Amino acid sequence: MEILSERDKEIIKALQEDFPLCEEPYKILAARVGISEEEFLQRVRKFVEEKKIRKMGAVLRHREVGFNANALCAWQVAPDKLDQTAQIMSNHAAVSHCYDRTPVPNWNYNLYTMIHAKTRDECEKFIGELSSLTGVTNYKILYTKKEWKKTGMKYFCE
Repeated sequence: MEILSERDKEIIKALQEDFPLCEEPYKILAARVGISEEEFLQRVRKFVEEKKIRKMGAVLRHREVGFNANALCAWQVAPDKLDQTAQIMSNHAAVSHCYDRTPVPNWNYNLYTMIHAKTRDECEKFIGELSSLTGVTNYKILYTKKEWKKTGMKYFCE
């Protein structure tokens, strides 16, 4: 694996900042780095191919956009139905995260979904829909009490 150049580090630093909300966001990021949009995108694609970048995603500040009832729902799913159930749940519009975990003693839940809604009633409606769609009826709802500061890793920052 080749070492990152200073230009590559500048591209990665640009990708870590707030993403421009406009028609051509990569053109703006490229300009910040001092290269063309085409070169910027070419290098980002290369980072992905070389697995130097594994994922890029948005952070939703859900309370700022009106989602005030948020819950982590822990589901007890039959192991042979886990992938199918996760696929169905992750496709629901109210689900932002869906992941499996190994159950532990006294907590037999193995699938978790993060549900965002405007009210608790709406949250429970969505959870009911997920239960109906999948046939999973054993679950626990854990409502968000406090939102912690959302930050990601930052690389090449002094």
